[in-house]
Amino acid sequence: MKLSKRISEIPPSGTFKVLALSKKLEREGKEIIHLDVGEPDFDTPEHIKEAAKDALARGMTKYTPSAGMFELREAIAKSFTERNIPTSPEEVLVTPGAKHAIFCAMITVLDPGDEVLIPSPCWTYDGIARVAGVKPTFIKTSKEDGFRLRADDVAEKITSRARMLVLNSPNNPTGAVLEKEDLVGLLDLAVDHDLWILADEIYDRFVYEGRHVSVISFPQVRERTVYINGFSKTYAMTGWRLGYSIAPNEITEKMIKVQQATTTCPPPFVQIAGVAALKGSQECVEKMLREYSKRRELIVRGLNSIDGIRCAKPAGAFYAFPNIEELGIGSSEFCERLLNDAGVATVPGSAFGPHGEGHVRFSYANSEKNIERALERMKESIEHWG
Repeated sequence: MKLSKRISEIPPSGTFKVLALSKKLEREGKEIIHLDVGEPDFDTPEHIKEAAKDALARGMTKYTPSAGMFELREAIAKSFTERNIPTSPEEVLVTPGAKHAIFCAMITVLDPGDEVLIPSPCWTYDGIARVAGVKPTFIKTSKEDGFRLRADDVAEKITSRARMLVLNSPNNPTGAVLEKEDLVGLLDLAVDHDLWILADEIYDRFVYEGRHVSVISFPQVRERTVYINGFSKTYAMTGWRLGYSIAPNEITEKMIKVQQATTTCPPPFVQIAGVAALKGSQECVEKMLREYSKRRELIVRGLNSIDGIRCAKPAGAFYAFPNIEELGIGSSEFCERLLNDAGVATVPGSAFGPHGEGHVRFSYANSEKNIERALERMKESIEHWG
């Protein structure tokens, strides 16, 4: 039977490929330290779990409106309005994970054959674009610029088919954070060339110096922006699958049609947990940020102590993205060797678009003890590679 051409063009997830191999080794009895998947090692805060349990006890197991429960949409809108970013519940779409919100956005505003501009190294936006029949155009960011996207580099890649610019800050996998002056130039460019902006800010609560500047805090681009966020990283709720978008009313109404045709709605008890996350104490988030800050110092210092590895300090998220070119091997071979020889799981830079090669992503969403053990194993293993 013939399969679609589109499915052959969708790249598999490099992260989950590593995870599958590491789980196979674990089943064979090998101990693996996971610095691969971008998943907080913290448990979901207790008050959030209790809210879900209570919702289940009250029989909240039925369909909800495809846009999401009004109570959660209202809580999301209020959380932005309180940050001086006026937002209405009608602009909010609640989705089963932020990834689905990105898919809904691309399907809604782009046509097959349109081009989406994606900074690289990058997370798997290109896979979602290809599912939508859209062509990804990659824009190289460099370690010399701290992997921050430059407007001049974007301008060089704009063609008559370009319709969307992706902005991911803090960035996965590099940890780069776009500052206000970066955003001003990029947003002006989007206006000048009539581009949609997809603003993925799912790591916005994990910025180590200064404060996060959101794309939707700029009124001049609200009408052309689809903002993406979720609960997975901020509240350690990766398995709950709860994300959301904020966009102009008329765009959100069309994105709701995509959700109706695909996933219908997120589970109601999960949405109630989201309400509890937003309305409850934020000390759980602040605690995670303090822990990540300590781990960042530990892993950057440790990686730089290994001959052949050079690691800049990430400004946000919870990933280190060191350069390994001096070792003289590709990123996939590096990760395979490290996994088999040292039992340390990481993700090759080649999994993050065409400009990720020469680097490796290390997630420090793991305990300080495990990070220290992983660094010791790495150092000993790499010294014997020759």
